[in-house]
Amino acid sequence: MPRNNGTPVSHDQNFKNLILDYPRQAIDLFCEQEARELDYSVRIVPLRQEQLKERLGERFRELDVPLQAEWPDGRREALVFVLEEETNPNRFSIHRLAHYCLDLADLCETQRVVPVVIFLNTNGSEPARLVLGSERYDYLQFQCIRCALPELEAEDYWDSNNLIARLCLSLMHWNQSQKLEVYARATRGLTTLERDPEKQLKYLDFIDIYTALDDNEMEQYQQHYPQESNTMASLSDRLRAEGMEKGLEQGIEKGMEKGLHDGVEGTLRKQIQLKFGAIPAWADEQLKVATDEQLDRWVTGILEAGSLESLLGVN
Repeated sequence: MPRNNGTPVSHDQNFKNLILDYPRQAIDLFCEQEARELDYSVRIVPLRQEQLKERLGERFRELDVPLQAEWPDGRREALVFVLEEETNPNRFSIHRLAHYCLDLADLCETQRVVPVVIFLNTNGSEPARLVLGSERYDYLQFQCIRCALPELEAEDYWDSNNLIARLCLSLMHWNQSQKLEVYARATRGLTTLERDPEKQLKYLDFIDIYTALDDNEMEQYQQHYPQESNTMASLSDRLRAEGMEKGLEQGIEKGMEKGLHDGVEGTLRKQIQLKFGAIPAWADEQLKVATDEQLDRWVTGILEAGSLESLLGVN
């Protein structure tokens, strides 16, 4: 499995994030024949994972991404898209997918379900149709949309306005001589089609993982595509600086909170010593682990407390 800086890559999670961040673009690319019916008045939302987990139990597969297309004017019933990512085509089971889609249709009380399988790798023979029956009759027919990314020509999506298509260029078909162009087109698409700096940085990592330029290739890229290289480098530096600044602010805030806590604890210890004498070991340990609320309560209650045990709630 590919790695990024020594960390195993979760393709399922990468594509789940991608589809949830850009659901309309996912439907447009992975199931184009159905997307033609969805104008921009149609609302596309992910089905609630908690509800699926609660209702489907062990049958629920969390890394599948079900999306619901809703027509606000009610002219059509909602349409459920089930998008499944498969890294290893040999592990794909159309029986399992059919089972899941039937469960989901039952849960959502609908017959309008579109199953879509996104293959990151392909052997060209993944099944897209399942038929159960006898010699005389077919009693169950199930079909899914098969989208094998390596069968798509990257050049066809060089200037696509679909952000997912641009991000997935490296997973499509291209010649080795086009590798730097693939990376450049993907990063150019990211900077022009996505305006959120945090998502830009998030999906720059996505591009890095799936294009996997080595050090020599990255050096060539920086020489041949200086504009794209400088844009992304500046973005990375700025967001990392903002992250460090935010971390510093949080650290200062936590430091102030700790300082206040230590001040109240110190005041209480002095009050205890003045009223009850030396602090025994058991009380010392209790004071060390006390919460802010406990310290406030004890500082207030020490004037009326008849003993250290009663103050700290020890029987």
